[in-house]
Amino acid sequence: MSEPLRYSTPPVELPLGMEREPVPVEGCAGCAELATVRGRARAVGDMTTVSDCNVYLRRHPEGHR
Repeated sequence: MSEPLRYSTPPVELPLGMEREPVPVEGCAGCAELATVRGRARAVGDMTTVSDCNVYLRRHPEGHR
């Protein structure tokens, strides 16, 4: 049996997700609107809406194929 630790173990380091933001498709009104909303949300610090717009932009290109 091992001796129990009597000190804190170091924290677990998780990888930092550094994905690039999706880029709107040129000429698509839906993509342009999402990018506009995302820009306005970022300007006022609404990062929840920024994240939501990124999700919608990532899913939206399925309609362009």
